[in-house]
Amino acid sequence: MREILDAPERPSLSKIRVFPCQHARTDSLGRVEVADRDDMPLGLHDPRAEARRTEAVLDPSAVGVVHKAAGQRERSAAQSHAIRPVTSVVIPAIMADVEEVEVVVAHHERAILRVGDVFLKIDADQTRTDVEVEAMAMAPIPTPEVLWRKPPVLALAALPGTALGRLGEPSTASSAAWAAAGAAVRMLHDAPLPPWPGRSLGELASHLDDECEWLVTNGVLPTDVVTINRRVAEAALRPWTPVFTHGDLQVTHVFVDGDEIIGVVDWSEAGQGDALYDLASLTLGHEEHLGDVVAGYGTDVDLDLIRAWWSLRSLLAVRWLVEHGFDPSSPGCEVDVLRSRL
Repeated sequence: MREILDAPERPSLSKIRVFPCQHARTDSLGRVEVADRDDMPLGLHDPRAEARRTEAVLDPSAVGVVHKAAGQRERSAAQSHAIRPVTSVVIPAIMADVEEVEVVVAHHERAILRVGDVFLKIDADQTRTDVEVEAMAMAPIPTPEVLWRKPPVLALAALPGTALGRLGEPSTASSAAWAAAGAAVRMLHDAPLPPWPGRSLGELASHLDDECEWLVTNGVLPTDVVTINRRVAEAALRPWTPVFTHGDLQVTHVFVDGDEIIGVVDWSEAGQGDALYDLASLTLGHEEHLGDVVAGYGTDVDLDLIRAWWSLRSLLAVRWLVEHGFDPSSPGCEVDVLRSRL
């Protein structure tokens, strides 16, 4: 198992404060101020979010406190964009000479900051961090290096390379890179099972019932879109042989350099699960590369069940994305995936 180092202790009591929006406010403890749901659907702890870059501004009102006045990087039209950004995040300053902090993700349960070549993950539920650390230690494929852990902060080394793709945008990665991703997933699925269970069929079925009812009752999606996709999705709710799954294998979580897989990030949803769910998550919105992934995976795959998981994952995602300030109706994203089933 990989050695996990404690965070280096520093005598300074300085803090880094990150304000993703110009008119941010924070409470006396500097905690994140959001009022969002915390019952995130399967595999959605870190939704698509463009990093909000910040510039260092010295705050003369507090010794040892660095404020980051927020400017927001322009998003592409194809990306899911934040409608209601998180106001602030405060973490202990354990790194010196910080010139810039990127807020990669920030919502009610988690914040991820990039400081130079280090990612700092702050999770309200440390059991998720426990899972992430143990899963990365067990995984037979490349993962980020754990630099140190000082709850609630986990520090990970940034991976080189680029993401295999992004939801809502055409992937520039080669077919060989997609096939290599499929081969990496197969290696993971062939590994020994982690000791903790995944979600049960009963939990998934109940969650699907709740989300479909909400989507129709609130007029978020037309009834026919929900009905047809629910019928498709229910095919995924059948007994399966559990394998070691990543659990949130979004295309942005796989990093490549040319045709080589450099690493896979964000393991907090890892556990025992259906192999086809990982394959579906990887190819959601990138159906044109499904053949490449299956070729790399190297075994027969029921494509109808992959499509069932596309519908199921998208139905479960819409409410969470809407209520956390993201737009699932952006081109090529979840709503388009659901409409494509018609």
